[in-house]
Amino acid sequence: MNLQRIRTVIDKEWAEVFKNRLVLFTVAFLPIIFTVLPLGVLAGTRSAGGSANTGDLPPQFLAMCGGLAGNDCLQYFILNEFMILFMIMPLIIPISIASYSIVGEKTTRSLEPLLASPISTGELLLAKGLAATIPAVLATWAGFIIFVVLAPLFGASGAVVRQLLNPVWFVAIFVIGPLIAILAVNFAILVSSRVTDPRVAEQISAVIIVPLLAVLFGQIAGLIVLNLTFMLVGVVVLALIDVGVAILGTRLFQRETILTKWK
Repeated sequence: MNLQRIRTVIDKEWAEVFKNRLVLFTVAFLPIIFTVLPLGVLAGTRSAGGSANTGDLPPQFLAMCGGLAGNDCLQYFILNEFMILFMIMPLIIPISIASYSIVGEKTTRSLEPLLASPISTGELLLAKGLAATIPAVLATWAGFIIFVVLAPLFGASGAVVRQLLNPVWFVAIFVIGPLIAILAVNFAILVSSRVTDPRVAEQISAVIIVPLLAVLFGQIAGLIVLNLTFMLVGVVVLALIDVGVAILGTRLFQRETILTKWK
């Protein structure tokens, strides 16, 4: 594994990708929207007062509230519903970068010299994966930190803010988020290496968001509670899937075919 070659490809990817205004818009604007939205809803809970009725909340969630007062528990429940946004963020952001990664370079004829270089397939895919994953993860973490810092200004009590720093949120943002980003990137690169149009690659890659949307709707319906057990199971499942998709992508990436037959 040659780290210098990997670093060179990453620098090349960032130099090319971030010239694209759509990519810059996605990386910058999406975290802003997903951060501002829960803050706006949080501000709306101020009028609920300290006597908020928590009787309609799922029993599983009430156990997570612990000793929180009624309105604090309601605030935490509402914010917990938005946790999924910070898990969707590292999935959506890198798809446009990774989808363009192979097929976009093929259409501009900048891929052939790279494939003809001494870099191995593993190094090439790792470099392209990191180039798409790192901005997505950093943008997600920045959005979450800003969210936690601003939450008290929008009506969150100290007890609610402390809940945002509990193990459930920590695992969701700092462990599951990167794992989701890696999965999205590896899947997008796999698709990108098999099609011939960047737009088609991006559209197919977007399918990866469907399972996370199912979790979102299940959470809204009260069928799923994002507790620590759910998160830890998710970590194991995602890690296994990430390894499987990475291995599959490496095996299906046929650089000789791309060089000689992909028109």
